[in-house]
Amino acid sequence: MSDMQSIGTVRGAIEVGVGPVSFDDLVRVARDGAAVDLTDEALEAIDHARGVIETLAAAETPTYGVSTGFGALATRHIPAEMRAQLQRSLVRSHAAGSGREVEREVVRALMLLRLSTLATGHTGVRRETAQLLAGLLSHGITPVVREYGSLGCSGDLAPLSHCALALMGEGDVRDASGELMPAAEALAAARLVPVELVAKEGLALINGTDGMLGMLVMAIADLRMLLRTADIAAAMSVEGQLGTDRVFAPALQAIRPHPGQGLSAANLTALMADSAIVASHQTGDCNRVQDAYSLRCSPQVHGAARDTVEHAALVAGRELASAIDNPVVIGDTVESNGNFHGAPVAYVLDFLAIVAADVASMSERRTDRFLDKARSHGLPPFLADDPGVDSGHMIAQYTQAAIVSEMKRLAVPASVDSIPSSAMQEDHVSMGWNAARKLRTSVDGLSRVVAIEVLTAARALDLRAPLTPSPATAAVVALLRGSGIQGPGPDRHLSPEIEAAVGLVQSGAVLAAAESVIGELQ
Repeated sequence: MSDMQSIGTVRGAIEVGVGPVSFDDLVRVARDGAAVDLTDEALEAIDHARGVIETLAAAETPTYGVSTGFGALATRHIPAEMRAQLQRSLVRSHAAGSGREVEREVVRALMLLRLSTLATGHTGVRRETAQLLAGLLSHGITPVVREYGSLGCSGDLAPLSHCALALMGEGDVRDASGELMPAAEALAAARLVPVELVAKEGLALINGTDGMLGMLVMAIADLRMLLRTADIAAAMSVEGQLGTDRVFAPALQAIRPHPGQGLSAANLTALMADSAIVASHQTGDCNRVQDAYSLRCSPQVHGAARDTVEHAALVAGRELASAIDNPVVIGDTVESNGNFHGAPVAYVLDFLAIVAADVASMSERRTDRFLDKARSHGLPPFLADDPGVDSGHMIAQYTQAAIVSEMKRLAVPASVDSIPSSAMQEDHVSMGWNAARKLRTSVDGLSRVVAIEVLTAARALDLRAPLTPSPATAAVVALLRGSGIQGPGPDRHLSPEIEAAVGLVQSGAVLAAAESVIGELQ
């Protein structure tokens, strides 16, 4: 979700050391504006690697990235007196992004992850360069990064170059209040001194998968919350459409032991517990044999999505523990490598766009069932107050359908494409940045589709009165009603209510309302 939480000033700096940044710390820095500090161990590792680079820089034998050009120009040996210019030219030329500004939380995430790699002692930057990057984060100075420019191989080159440009006191940034200004002015106001990059530093600042990885970690955090919220929406829909909860029984899940499926089914069972609506049709005169797939198979789809998210989290954890640069300092030597290729991250970014689209597709189908009098089991057409005069939630479902259609298009993988670059030296790229950008749109779309299902299901549950929903789903209905979202009645301006429901879903308030009754969902 785009800037799902507002960024503020958070006390207590995050320590960045030679080990990986945690998921929680990344979110705190990216979204909550937490400051950062480099540990003494990290500074010692940085100093050691810098010593290796300086020794190689003084040697007669050329070393890639230290005393040569880059990419297809790597065969040119650069004399010592031109190496500072080489680094400046690298950053300036690679800061070639175009398009709208990337969200602040994304830029902060990629800055933190680049700092984390610098702290491993495998890149060869000076400690003052790493400390300046930490200073930008701590003072809330965010370089302007543009939407397009990364191919997801050789790192997120253009986005990271825009950040490196700010360390040089060049380019544009936004200060902690969001005001746009030249980087030199922002650094001066924060009493930070720009650096003059020396051998290897420019390359070390731009050669990583940090942008796509930061977006992956934040998407995982969002999806973990949204998939539990989707369970709530599904429970409200099963309940409101007079479905059964018997299909979610533990014994049925045990004979197909996918972990996510079992967790989702357990959530649905807990959410529907003690529902008078469910109890009302558990009688001998009920002639319905099976519910529709969108109701009955919710745990199978939501669970598969959960398992995919956890696979993505496994990959993200490995990437967080990585030092992505080329060349890298290993002991007392420098070695070229291909670790900057974004394929591992790009694949799971695409996987998540697929599951987000499918969960949203099922949510839209459950919503549609409420609106069709032939399938809603006694509810008025479109849940309208006076059908024909009123349209009820007819067009809310159109909005869902429009979003789901877009999400299906965004589920087409970016990682299967490759356009060669750098005079065919970089002849296979991951397009991981593109995968991450479209995933952010998909996650936001999922939150909106689920919100409309919750909004519609709540209206249906009210229409089942005097029968009462379960305590957990009733708490969600009460949350909506207490947030200015009215119950059934004549047509009114619906967009503000949809946006209010989206806000409640994205903030975690819907999840919190249900959990306040039955405890933490799985």
